Order: sequence, then C-alpha cells, then structure tokens
Amino acid sequence: MKTLLIAVGGLLLLVVVVAVIGYALPKGHVSKRAAVYSRPPEVIWSAITDFAGQARWRTDLKTIEQAPAQNGKPVWREIAKNGDAVPYETTETDPPRRLVRTIADPKLPFGGRWIYELAPTPSGTRLTITEEGEVYNPVFRVVSRFMDMGATATRYLEALGASFGEQTAVEKIEDPRGTG
Repeated sequence: MKTLLIAVGGLLLLVVVVAVIGYALPKGHVSKRAAVYSRPPEVIWSAITDFAGQARWRTDLKTIEQAPAQNGKPVWREIAKNGDAVPYETTETDPPRRLVRTIADPKLPFGGRWIYELAPTPSGTRLTITEEGEVYNPVFRVVSRFMDMGATATRYLEALGASFGEQTAVEKIEDPRGTG
C-alpha cells in the first residue's frame, strides 16, 4: 500500500511539474517552410485555393467539406485520415500572391493561422507557408516542444509538389519570432 501511495504521489507531482512548466511556456509559436515549383503562380494559386480538390493530393486528409460561412468568409472543414476535423476560415486573399486561413473553432485545444505567400521565380513559383499557431493547454504545450512544429507545412508542400509530378525540396526558414 505504501508503494502504491508513493507511485500515485510521484505521478501527481510529475503532472503538476509538467503543468507549471507548460504555463511558463509561450502559447504561440511560428514556423516557416518554403518550396519552389516549376509552375506559374496562377497554377499554384489554383491548387491551394481549390479546397474541395485538396483531398485528392494531400495524403493526410480523408476528405474536405464546405461548412457554413463565418463572418461572411468561406469555411472548409478538413477531416484527417485519423478522423480529426478542423474547420478553416479563409480570412484573407490576394490572388495569386497571398492566402490566409485561420482555424475557425475556438473550442479546439489549439488555434492559429496559416499564411501562404507566392512569389514568381525565374523557374516557376516559390510558395512560403508561415504557421502562427497557439497551443492553449499547458500540458500539450510541453509535449509540443518535442514535435516539429513545421511538419504539417512540410507535408503540405511535398504533397503539392507530388501532385504536379515534382520532387520537392522543402526549406526551413528561421523566423526571429519562431520556435520551429
């Protein structure tokens, strides 16, 4: 019985320590990734704004459904292969240069926005994705420090390249505000 009490007490202490560390960590993080494609900006723009069609080339998605608009802006719910569903509101568009999508569910344990910036290059288009994310739960904040915060953008950029039959080299861009 004494051993059980010590084990439970140790576990509770660990949870408290992790929570305290989590509260000390910032909620927000920034990560940036970029890739160059041999297509003009208009072609890249068409692919990244065809939300319904992205399930055909994004390997992490099961399906994408249009949801009711919020604030007069379009919302699409991405349903991952594991069943998780996240609604994204398109909060800014400047074709074919800039797209901003924001998580449209304040009840999720995370939030943020993704900024897609397209720039023409001599050989095609450079697409940069900046993730400005937030993790609200302090325990999840600790866990997230052991994850690659740019992994989702990397998978997205690689899948986009594969949809064009291109092998894509993804560049990690250091951001002075960032953590990943």
